Amino acid sequence: MRPALPRRAPASSLTPTARVLRLRRRISLLFALTSAVGLVAMAVFAVRSDSARWREQLDHVMDADTSWALGLLETDENGRLATDVLADTVNTGCPPLAVLLTAPDDPDGLTVRHAPAAPCLSVGADVLLEAGRAAARAGDARGFDRRATDGAPVRVFALPFYPPEAAGDEGPQGVLVTVADATAQWDDHRRLVWGVAGSCAVLVLLSAAVGHVLSGRAVRPALTALGQQEAFLADAAHDLRTPAASLRTLAETALRGETDSTDVHRRTLRLAEGMGRLVDGLLTRARLMSGTATVTRQPLRLDQVVEAVVDEAPTEGHHVRVEAEDTVVVADPDLVRRAVGNLLGNALTHGHAPGAPADVRVRVTRDGTLTVEDAGPGLPAEVAGALFERFRSGSGSTGLGLSIASWVAHAHGGTLTAGRSEHGGARFVLRLPAPDARGRGPSDR
Repeated sequence: MRPALPRRAPASSLTPTARVLRLRRRISLLFALTSAVGLVAMAVFAVRSDSARWREQLDHVMDADTSWALGLLETDENGRLATDVLADTVNTGCPPLAVLLTAPDDPDGLTVRHAPAAPCLSVGADVLLEAGRAAARAGDARGFDRRATDGAPVRVFALPFYPPEAAGDEGPQGVLVTVADATAQWDDHRRLVWGVAGSCAVLVLLSAAVGHVLSGRAVRPALTALGQQEAFLADAAHDLRTPAASLRTLAETALRGETDSTDVHRRTLRLAEGMGRLVDGLLTRARLMSGTATVTRQPLRLDQVVEAVVDEAPTEGHHVRVEAEDTVVVADPDLVRRAVGNLLGNALTHGHAPGAPADVRVRVTRDGTLTVEDAGPGLPAEVAGALFERFRSGSGSTGLGLSIASWVAHAHGGTLTAGRSEHGGARFVLRLPAPDARGRGPSDR
């Protein structure tokens, strides 16, 4: 039994990324095929033009030789053709000339009247007769590609001639046949063919590579959008699974009457608020990644933004110190507020031991630097290298807050770094660009 061949996966079973990559391959192939068709057509035209050109040149030279030889043919007093003068002149010349006489009213009845005794190119009598008969039947000059007796390529040219008093419908009296060596022309033509073929192959490969690069650039936005969509869906599925399960557990507990309804409502409200903040963070991060979030850069008092965020933050039971100098930066107020809030919220959540209040220090300096320090356990070594990626934090949270803060910093041309504070906890340093003398930031110049 023959083994079953593997089946190609249907288009509907492919992932969106796989379909985009398959589209890229098809675009690259189509680009290469289009280029190949155009190059092959041009190559065929060039080869045929060169082939016709060298044949026309040889035929032109041989036509001049045969036309000159016609003047050496004489007729005697009886009207018969005399070839003595022609034989004495071109008997050993090159290219060789042969005279073929035709029978009256029979173009195919040719006989060799004269052939050189020691020609420089030797061809068979059948070649001479074939060329002569074709010219006699056509009543005009004809050229042919043939081989000499030693195998060398030659060009055979036949020119019919007529008696002086021939009538308009009378056939030719004979045919002059000459042979020219075509070795040099064939060699040049062969080199041209190989050169054109090699150039076409190189250009097709080059066009395929260029098409692959261009198609990659063309589908890159689609791949980026798909990657962002998949990341967003993964973030949402990962982050919403736990609070959704908690809400379901609370609802089941309330239905069984196993707990106080007031406590259930309080915990439900807390979960709903957390889910709202989570969804808001997911949407903000998705907009930042996709570039759809508009960054409005304007002069902004960073110290005032920080003080407002601290005042609005739930700091009951925690100790937060603010040391702010008058600082102006060029940034988007909403995005900066979110980044500062995320850094402060991270310090309040993770910057203390369980059951102990957080001790957070927030400092703003005139160079546009915001420093948030806590006295907590510090940064875990296993997440220190990828702290600003999604799903990275030290206490089981999603890490979206730090990821969003990092995106905000980079969107403004600034930086966000993490390290160890003087009290052993974590230190986050957000640097935003300060305006120049004309009040513009680096992105506006």
